Amino acid sequence: MCTFLCGCFSLVRVVTAEFSSFLQNALRTYITRAHIHKVVEKQKKIIMSSSLRNAIKRTTHKERSQPAERTKLGLLEKHKDYVLRARDFHKKEDAIKVLKRKAAERNPDEFYFAMEKKKTRDGVHEERTTEQNKYTEDELKLMKTQDLRYVSLKAQTELKRVKKMKETLHCLGAGSEERKHTIFVDEYAEAKKFKPEKYFDTPRELIGRAFNRPKHSQLEDADQLVGVGVNEIDYDEEELRKQQERRLKKVAKLNRGAYKMLNEHEERAEQLKSMTVKMALQKEISHGKGVKKKITKRNKDGTTESYFVWKQIRKR
Repeated sequence: MCTFLCGCFSLVRVVTAEFSSFLQNALRTYITRAHIHKVVEKQKKIIMSSSLRNAIKRTTHKERSQPAERTKLGLLEKHKDYVLRARDFHKKEDAIKVLKRKAAERNPDEFYFAMEKKKTRDGVHEERTTEQNKYTEDELKLMKTQDLRYVSLKAQTELKRVKKMKETLHCLGAGSEERKHTIFVDEYAEAKKFKPEKYFDTPRELIGRAFNRPKHSQLEDADQLVGVGVNEIDYDEEELRKQQERRLKKVAKLNRGAYKMLNEHEERAEQLKSMTVKMALQKEISHGKGVKKKITKRNKDGTTESYFVWKQIRKR
């Protein structure tokens, strides 16, 4: 009997061990399958949220509109509209407070020279009629460019006019320094008896001229006298000399006027040229990109010279 019972107990123990191992394997398999199912569902959700998010119809949240009986009052004000209205109201309220404080603390004896051009109408201050910032930045740049082109055109015109006048006048006798003409002779006695009017064969009055110095033969020939007819020639030597003097004075006067006009045009051309350089520099400063620094340099004579230096930027 005891042997039978011991055999039964050993059999039960073996069956129980096998059943527990079976239960453990089954539970492990179930947990693994459940984990795999969760991972798959999660991957489905990720794919769904990334690619089909916009394809799924979602609930549209509509704002509350104005009731039908209050339609005459306009759109229903939301909180964001109230915030804007409140900020605007408080901004105006603060400005009125500042003006009231300034009016209370105003000095009755206060004076500025700008007050002379100001005026009020019915107790209300009137602003200036001129419009400030009338043009945009691009329009101002275009206007400056057009001004630069116009000044450059005028400078070129003046230079061409000066060149043409120089070609016409030849700048003969226009120098301020006195001209000298050296004549070489062989002997000292010959130099002592030297007479320039005889050497150049011209009147004494024309010796000092370095140009247009006619000879006696040309003055005596009526056909070679420019601007004088044959019938107008007075062959009296004294009268002829007076006519020549009057003619020379007139020519000298016209010559001085022409050279004076030439000097004026040269000065104007120089001014326009310098103005063009300054305007081009201003355009480069205002339109130039990057960080720039103004450098003022003092010369030895006391004058100052300013120029700009741009920060070097490495180009790609």
